Amino acid sequence: MDERTLLLQQWGSCLDEEDWFPPLEKVLEDITLEQAIWKPDEGAMNSIWELVCHLLFYEKRFLLRFLGETANEPQAENNESTFRLPTETLENWKETKQEYFYVHRELEKILAKSEYEDLYRQIPGEDNSLVLELKSLALHDAYHIGQIVFLSKMQGAWPGKRSF
Repeated sequence: MDERTLLLQQWGSCLDEEDWFPPLEKVLEDITLEQAIWKPDEGAMNSIWELVCHLLFYEKRFLLRFLGETANEPQAENNESTFRLPTETLENWKETKQEYFYVHRELEKILAKSEYEDLYRQIPGEDNSLVLELKSLALHDAYHIGQIVFLSKMQGAWPGKRSF
């Protein structure tokens, strides 16, 4: 199996293909606005929506850098500010999810079309090539998907029976 095929499998597992952990699209499908903004009383944890904003920030920034559109890339003072929410409305929650799904799929399309040279080309503004950055982002997604599942379970929003 070549690097691109392996990475496409990992990338798909993060969004919409069932594997060792549930894909984010399925995890978020029934999450309400109230569940998305909920935080436990104890401990410093981010909400589900904050985690999705964080994932979106890094994937969108990488996509725009890959496309050479650095003037449009999202900005953050530090990592903590990547968790910042827009105005808490149902419409904005839906838009955040849809934008994340769109950006993730756009990166998947780029990966699927990339030739070997493209996979290892240095991306302006990044420390790594396409293949290494997407590998890192897939691991980052998997880590935060686990947190989102945990927050769902803490709220009783995780169904007892799932296909994964």
